[in-house]
Amino acid sequence: MLPNRIEGKWIETFVNLFKASEISAGESVAILSETLSRKQNVELAELALHQIGARPFHVIIPTPRQSVDVVIRSTGATDALRGQEAALQALASADVVIDMTIEMLLHTPELPRILAGGARLLSVSNEHPEVFERIRYDPRWQARVIAGAEMLAHADVMRVTSDAGTDLTVRIDGAQPIGGWGNAAPPHNVGSAPGALIAFYPNSGTVNGRVVLNRGDINLTFKRYLENPVSLTVKDDYIIEIEGDSIDAELMRSYFSAWGDREAYAISHLGWGMTPGARWDSLIMYDRADVNGAELRAFAGNFLLSTGANEAAGRHTLGHFDIPMRGCTITLDNRTVVDRGVLQAPLAY
Repeated sequence: MLPNRIEGKWIETFVNLFKASEISAGESVAILSETLSRKQNVELAELALHQIGARPFHVIIPTPRQSVDVVIRSTGATDALRGQEAALQALASADVVIDMTIEMLLHTPELPRILAGGARLLSVSNEHPEVFERIRYDPRWQARVIAGAEMLAHADVMRVTSDAGTDLTVRIDGAQPIGGWGNAAPPHNVGSAPGALIAFYPNSGTVNGRVVLNRGDINLTFKRYLENPVSLTVKDDYIIEIEGDSIDAELMRSYFSAWGDREAYAISHLGWGMTPGARWDSLIMYDRADVNGAELRAFAGNFLLSTGANEAAGRHTLGHFDIPMRGCTITLDNRTVVDRGVLQAPLAY
């Protein structure tokens, strides 16, 4: 486990992160955290904002009780603000909110109220600051992410294939792309860091086929590389069969079934990574407590398969998997955007 001290280089890292979101001198900036948030990052955020000349203040919420017996991970939807009316008002009054909650605000029902107050939001993933030092914001990300999102918006069908046996078809007409490029600079009011990716929530009844999770793909909910293939059969959005006799397959079957909820087996968001500096192999170098997995979701050319809640399809559940897959080919209609894990023009760097 890496030491939890403050390094001058990491103050500089956070200064650069916040400047990328055009946080400027005089702006009121709320640093939202939980009692169990990574205190090192919370302190770095305060020091960096002071260096910029912004006016930071803290909103610290006690980390909520576990609401169920199953371990909840990787949802992107913290419960910390539920019922916290005074905190919501304080956040909505700020110019900028730096979100340092453990699960983040990106998919919470409270986020629209914060944005309606005029604030913009930068969610900072619960990573050790060394991750932010390595995965530095790159202004080239934005144009490529926007280009990819526009390609998604104008396509009718996504197909994902791989040499391992994946063959998944998704009807994407009408789906709304979500593009993130590591900042929350105006006029884009919501961003997350570190890294860049493209994703969307498929509409109901649009996902069918077979996904073969191969050795070296990453189950981020478990923070674990797969050591053996696991095959998922998807019919009308739902995983109806999980094949494999390895511990990887057993763990997935156990976690899916633990929820007792059909919606946990459904497809959540799909997309691909757009960050050339991010490394798929970095997880092996860190203690699990040091990382939250943003780098793995964002490494260039991965196909990101997620299961669980899907607002576009009206599905809600706490069960969630994020699984970045390597070596996949992604086509939009007949245009290849990722070829066996490699970004293609105009998305390539």
